[in-house]
Order: sequence, then structure tokens, then C-alpha cells
Amino acid sequence: MTLLKNMGMIEELSLNHWQPLSTMLYDGWVLRFANGYTKRANSINPIYSSTFDLNQKIVECENIYTNNNLRPTFKITPFVKPANLDNSLQEKGYSLIDRTSVQTLDLNGVKEPSLHSVTLDENVNLKWIENFCRLNHIEEKNKDTMIQMLSNIKTKKCFISLYHNGQVVACGFGVIEREYIGLYDIVTDMNYRNQGFGEQLIFNLLKWGKENEAEYSYLAVVLDNKPALRLYSKIGYSEIYQYWYRVKESQIRGGVS
Repeated sequence: MTLLKNMGMIEELSLNHWQPLSTMLYDGWVLRFANGYTKRANSINPIYSSTFDLNQKIVECENIYTNNNLRPTFKITPFVKPANLDNSLQEKGYSLIDRTSVQTLDLNGVKEPSLHSVTLDENVNLKWIENFCRLNHIEEKNKDTMIQMLSNIKTKKCFISLYHNGQVVACGFGVIEREYIGLYDIVTDMNYRNQGFGEQLIFNLLKWGKENEAEYSYLAVVLDNKPALRLYSKIGYSEIYQYWYRVKESQIRGGVS
């Protein structure tokens, strides 16, 4: 498989495994909506061939999002279509935010975990939700949306929590599709960071993935998250591409969020 095709597959997996509440297909673009909870689930993803007039299409997408009380947000990848979209958005006053690294790992030879104080659940449950919201500071208003999104995932998944002295200090989840386990929302209690708990959580999650026929892993990490970048590099992940978002400056400061 060529690198470009591999990147395209990883992008499809990431869309499948961070489910919005609704999706609209518009001339090769995937428009996602989830009550404003996360940019990934509330953005325009131009990943397939486009035929309509670009300027008109951008305006129409802007109208659709603003009419749904959402900030128009475009996710830009190396295989965005049309290829000049990023430049066109920049010319229209869209700013670049949240540059992100997509990374992969061959699971052959990955270390076994040394801590085993974890719970693994293949269905989302209230206890995991409560701990995740506590560790990741999720607002109460977003909790129901998050539960619906996680419940919409259709392939094999695992919600993991790591305990220390009887308390959950790290959690996250993984989803398996096409021999890949995608890692999502890995978070460690801020009072227990830099003590190896995040690394052990990941090793336990990857072990579960291997036991369920995953051969590779992928994840996405924002480039300004230096501690996470160091951790993933230590485990063995390496970058295959980057993506970012385009939003209008005026809409960042005073418009729809």
C-alpha cells in the first residue's frame, strides 16, 4: 500500500472512530455535527473529489454551520480535495489552528505492561464516563453528547481505566478496524503525570488490541502537547502526516463557537 493510500485509510478510520451525532455528504466533503463538542466531530472534511464551484461551496458550508450555531471549521489534510483549498481558505481570512501529528506504530515487539491494575470494558459505562470527565475537565453540558458519540462507534472498542491506590489516575479508549487499533482521549490525572501511568495505560490498551487481532496502532496528538509527543515517541510511534484546522479569525473572537 502506498503512503498516500495508507494515510487516506488512517483518516477514514479516525472519522469512523470519533463519531458525530449526524453527518452530511456534500459533493465529496463530509460535514459532521455534534452539538459543538470537539472540532473533530463538528468540522468539514474535504477528503473526496469535489466538482462544484469552490467559492460557492465554501459559502454554502459556512451557511450550514452558522445556521446550526456552529463555527465553520475545515479540517485540512495532505490529501484535501481540491488541493488548493487551504490556500483559498487562507485568502478568505481563515486562520490555521491546532496543527496535529498523526502517528502509527507496528505492534510487533511492543513492550508488555508492568502494571496490571486496569479495568477493560468493551462498552461505554457510566463509571468510565465519570472518571474521564473528571480527568479531562469535560463540561456537564457536553456529557450526553459524548455518550451518544461513543455509543455510535460500530466496531470493536475498549474503554480502559488505570488505578493507583484504588483511584483512577488515567483512562482512554481504543477502537479496532482493519488490523489497526486507534487510541483516543488518553488522559492522566494532572497530579499523577510524569510517573509512567500514561505509558502503562497505553501498553495495557495495546496488549488488548493485539489479543483482538490488531497488528498496528495509530493516534493523533496536537503538536503543542510536548509531553504527549515525548511519550508516544518513547513507545515507538512515528509521524506519517499532519493535519490542521482552518477557522475565520473573526469567528474565533466573537462568533459562533
